[in-house]
Amino acid sequence: LHGARRYVEAIQAFQTMLSKLEYAPDIQTRKLCQQYIRPSEVEHAIRQVIDAQLENAPLRVLHTKTGLLCDRAAQISAFKESTEYKELLSSTIARPELRTERIKEVVRRNLQYAMLSHKWEEKEPLLQDIQGKSVYDSELDSVGGMTKLRSFCETARGAGYNWAWSDTCCIDKNINVELQESVNSMFVWYRHSTLTIVYLSDVPPSSKPGALAKSAWNTRGWTVQEFIAPNVILFYQSNWTLYLDDRTPNHKDSVAIMQELKDATGIDRSAAVAFRPGMDGAREKLHWASTRVTTRQEDIAYSLFGIFDVRPYVDYGEKQDKALGRLLQEIVDRSGDITGLDWVGKSSEFNSCLPASITSYQVPPCKLPVLPEDEMQLSVSSLRKTVTVDFASNVYTQLRNMSAPRFATQRLRLPCIAFNVREVRRVRGPAPETQFTYRVKADGLRSLDITTEEGSIRLPGQWSKASGFGQNEDGDASTSL
Repeated sequence: LHGARRYVEAIQAFQTMLSKLEYAPDIQTRKLCQQYIRPSEVEHAIRQVIDAQLENAPLRVLHTKTGLLCDRAAQISAFKESTEYKELLSSTIARPELRTERIKEVVRRNLQYAMLSHKWEEKEPLLQDIQGKSVYDSELDSVGGMTKLRSFCETARGAGYNWAWSDTCCIDKNINVELQESVNSMFVWYRHSTLTIVYLSDVPPSSKPGALAKSAWNTRGWTVQEFIAPNVILFYQSNWTLYLDDRTPNHKDSVAIMQELKDATGIDRSAAVAFRPGMDGAREKLHWASTRVTTRQEDIAYSLFGIFDVRPYVDYGEKQDKALGRLLQEIVDRSGDITGLDWVGKSSEFNSCLPASITSYQVPPCKLPVLPEDEMQLSVSSLRKTVTVDFASNVYTQLRNMSAPRFATQRLRLPCIAFNVREVRRVRGPAPETQFTYRVKADGLRSLDITTEEGSIRLPGQWSKASGFGQNEDGDASTSL
């Protein structure tokens, strides 16, 4: 504090000197002003860098030294009161040009933050519990989960961070706008954190390899993005010592830890280290989340927003079925990726082509085998005996001219080619007591077996009294069998 006051006094004296030089009677003296930058210009330049640094940072953070919860205005104010800020300001005004790189480095070092990833316990400190108080105050001893929060702040401070963020108390969940922005921005916040600290409350000290794989942390929905989004991550045991005493600066560089997590989650090191949000490989990402659980059922879909780089609205109370449906609709409509239609389970009320639950993606993604060249030629040769050249040419043209899938207002429109159905008959399936299996024969296709728990299937077709075809409720021609 004493040092900061001295900087303030020096800056004020420097400002006074510049004013006198500016209004000096001789030109030579006035030209001396050009060798320096006005404090107001430097402050403006620093503020621009601060704003850029905070653009991808959380809305609220904990000050690890004071234990106080700060919004962005309080965070900026604390930085401006620091000796580092005063030193930066005074050293910059005494030079003929702005040292932009120096400003960026000081701002980055002071505003960088650590994020907490953990499994929520039955009781956790909320924003209302700590607002206006220091997390280090003894009056908060009775608040559930306070020991974990304090230890996190102390660990972050010991690692050199002034700021720390926890999802328990750094979001005002009573403000809908803030909650919406936080859910949609959380992936970005973890990505831009300098360190993410993973606390494993169920991994005791001096655990052997394999304890991390068994941790409940691997079963939670939000921890998928909390694992793949950060660039630097460290795993801590229940007593806040490093897992396996692994001193690697970044546990994503630890071969042993990454292999253990791959075995437990199916997420390999390349995905964890080089992950980029987007809709590529949608089915695999859905598979990662398929065994996860969340306290609020909608969160299993919301926790994937950042992974797919989408920003739908958050509506707690809509249930998992609709939340997941809206996410999948967004993926198909924006990317054309329909691998999310590869699932097994109960269908959704949002749209029957979609699953009602994320658990429907537990079956690994379907991967079509790649035919060797000789087998491909053999298949082509066999087709010459069963279909005409005109038929094959027509199919090829239709495939080439197909439009992209569209999905909006809960209606899925898929490009398709119609094949005339010649025969549909019921056959004995793998579980005849509970399921119905139908064998469909169509021109130009191999026989297709359809197994369902329902007693009938509906196929698209044209209106025909002889065939029993009619219009379904969506206005599409169909037949029930």
